[in-house]
Amino acid sequence: MSSAPSGEQTARRPRGRAASFLLNDHRYVLLGTSAVAFVGMLLSSSPRPPMSFLAQAFTVELVMYYVLAAWLVLSAVALVFKLTHWKNYAETSPFLRPAARRALRYASYVIWAMALVLVVDRLVMGFASAWAVATTTPDRPADDFLQNIIWMFWVSRSTYATGIGTTIALAVFGTVIAFFLALLLVFCRIRGFDRPDNDFVRFWKVVGAGFAKVYSTVVRGTPMMVQAMIIYYGILGIIRATGDFSGAELNQIWSPFNAGLVTVSLNSTAYMMEVLRGGIAAVDKGQMEAARSLGLSQWQAMLKVVFPQGIKNSIPGLSNELVINIKDSSVLSIISVFDLTFAARTIGGNYYEYFPAFLIAAAIYLVLTMVATWLLGRFARRFNVKTEAVGSTSDTPVKVEG
Repeated sequence: MSSAPSGEQTARRPRGRAASFLLNDHRYVLLGTSAVAFVGMLLSSSPRPPMSFLAQAFTVELVMYYVLAAWLVLSAVALVFKLTHWKNYAETSPFLRPAARRALRYASYVIWAMALVLVVDRLVMGFASAWAVATTTPDRPADDFLQNIIWMFWVSRSTYATGIGTTIALAVFGTVIAFFLALLLVFCRIRGFDRPDNDFVRFWKVVGAGFAKVYSTVVRGTPMMVQAMIIYYGILGIIRATGDFSGAELNQIWSPFNAGLVTVSLNSTAYMMEVLRGGIAAVDKGQMEAARSLGLSQWQAMLKVVFPQGIKNSIPGLSNELVINIKDSSVLSIISVFDLTFAARTIGGNYYEYFPAFLIAAAIYLVLTMVATWLLGRFARRFNVKTEAVGSTSDTPVKVEG
């Protein structure tokens, strides 16, 4: 018989770390908020940007500054008191009384709000001011670092967009192709002998398993950059040997993008094969035994029972390969693939400013990986990738997906 949770049980439900820090009365309110107050004072002491909304409210900002300073003084007093009464601090400290804790927590909200206002006024409005100047001036603002970065990004936005599109295409299509190739190789590697197999089938099973092992060892043991150069220049040399082609014709037949896609696909196949092999190995052996006892062949048992569960176990690792490919595709610029790294190198060469160009590229890579991680996390939660206990051969029904 189930009963609804009482009010006391609901009130004692554990909060997250951030929620506990903000909503609970504890001795670290002074310490944590003092760091926020110090940052707010630094921002208040910095020059105001042209779009600052506190420019006409000098008195308000001055009051905020002194309130933040007062909080730091209060924190220093609490620290000195703790150092001088460290043996009986919990019994004698006035800062640990329930009323004082509650008052400090409410006061910390005010400090956080003031710091947030200063962050918006100095940082957000400062960035907006720099953006407004950099995107409207025809000449590069070399005297302002932030405006210089924004100007370089704005003027070269089409080049960056081309590089971003190439990077996403290489990562997405390379990962999808690698997934299906990894399925084929992992099946060749883990499939054992079956009683109906003749010598011919057994021979090819041995060859397939050996090829999968050698392929995984070679690909995972060599750098992706070296693989890209071997694939691109090797196949390019074979094409040249077959006929007299011009540079444009060679680029149409075997372009750097095609070579990069092949490199990403073949490289990811080795790693995804190992991820799939680990996911399949995590499936209870009793599942295969139960499937065979029901009359399924080895192929049917693998396809309908073991593989679906193994792939489900492998989804987190397989998804992570997409994020890895977004970053690792940067090495393909060595064979002139016009990805994000190649775009940044081109822009840096045009303006003789490599640091801002690659700083922009780093920020874009960070955004791409964060978005990909978020999307893959939602995908994993949607399909409930948590490993299930599927039981043994005795009393647990076998999950057969038709």
